Amino acid sequence: MGLARDVKKAGELFRKALAARQAKRDLRAAFAAGPPHPARHYRIAVYFADGEVNMYQVRQWYRPLAGLAERWPVVVLARNATGAAALLHDDALPVAYVPGVGDMERFLAAQDIRIVLYVNQNTRNFQMFRYGQRWHVFINHGESDKMYMTTNQFKAYDVALVAGQAARERLSRTLWDYDVDRRTIEIGRPQADHYEGEVPFEADERTVVLYAPTWEGDRPAARYGSVRSHGEALVSALLATGRHRVIYRPHPRSGVVDPEFGAANQRIIQALRAANEADPRAQHVFDDGPDVGWQLAAADVAVVDISAMIYDRLATGRPLLVARPADAAAEVDEGGYLSACEWLRAEDAGDIVAEVDRVRRDPLAAERLSHWVGHYFGDTAPGAATARFHAAIGQLMDRWDDWNARSQG
Repeated sequence: MGLARDVKKAGELFRKALAARQAKRDLRAAFAAGPPHPARHYRIAVYFADGEVNMYQVRQWYRPLAGLAERWPVVVLARNATGAAALLHDDALPVAYVPGVGDMERFLAAQDIRIVLYVNQNTRNFQMFRYGQRWHVFINHGESDKMYMTTNQFKAYDVALVAGQAARERLSRTLWDYDVDRRTIEIGRPQADHYEGEVPFEADERTVVLYAPTWEGDRPAARYGSVRSHGEALVSALLATGRHRVIYRPHPRSGVVDPEFGAANQRIIQALRAANEADPRAQHVFDDGPDVGWQLAAADVAVVDISAMIYDRLATGRPLLVARPADAAAEVDEGGYLSACEWLRAEDAGDIVAEVDRVRRDPLAAERLSHWVGHYFGDTAPGAATARFHAAIGQLMDRWDDWNARSQG
């Protein structure tokens, strides 16, 4: 019986391997069918080694990068088949599929890449670091006070483009022998100048609450997800009032580690559907789409976990509540905004209606919010962050010219 099971498992693995190989062949054929990349054309590359599941990390940069490409042509270097397929489908920026190191070397040899941008800390980033005579720049996929934001991996990049003074202080506190003044440039949150998507409901008298929890995490220190601890209670309370509209946007990885976390996520989704069936005017939203921005702009109050969504919301200057991790092992850096944020503890999740009313009306909460918006993002006037992003890239291009001239001389 054990032998039969092993044979069956081996057969399944073999079939999956064949399917994956065929998918890669199909993907190469799809790229080959498109127009060739012009030689010596691109100046900036966005390196993306992840699969489709982490596409949210690069999608949020599409519009800021499209504006940048008007001056310096931009291409995305895709290393993973599912990520490359998603990038090709989105058709937002030119894409080069370079799964192997040889593919990457051939593409780089045919182009004039001077700056390489990285949106995450994938270990395969190190395969790109081997190439000199260009700047390797970490732009990340959001701002937060998670431990991810102070990893020693920052030292691997020539420069990091950070949101503001809070990020610089965070890195100065945590990293040894790291020259923050020389190796970071503040740019704010360019994505906030380019909110994407259409609001899927008509505004009315209902108070709109965005609940955007993160996933369960892959280790105790990163267990920030609130779906199991807070989510069902707070969503149920909001659905029961008849005067609130819920936008539920869970992290795309919800449930990949903890099946019970995933089950709670599904129960919330079902509760939203049932509420809409009972009252179609409610127009509650389960949002798993690629567009990020309309949710932040449409919500009167946001409830978020310790994640980049805190700071995406903070950049709007509008009220938010932060779900306090129920797991005591989760590392919480309370040296920044989290030292003065509006916490929502698991035991208070059922009182979410009162909490929503409080943060909307409390003048002291509004004053604290205004202070921290400036500390994290600087000038948040429309277009200000985009201008700083372009200026930072222009500064790096000038430095590239200077170092290239030195090397030639």
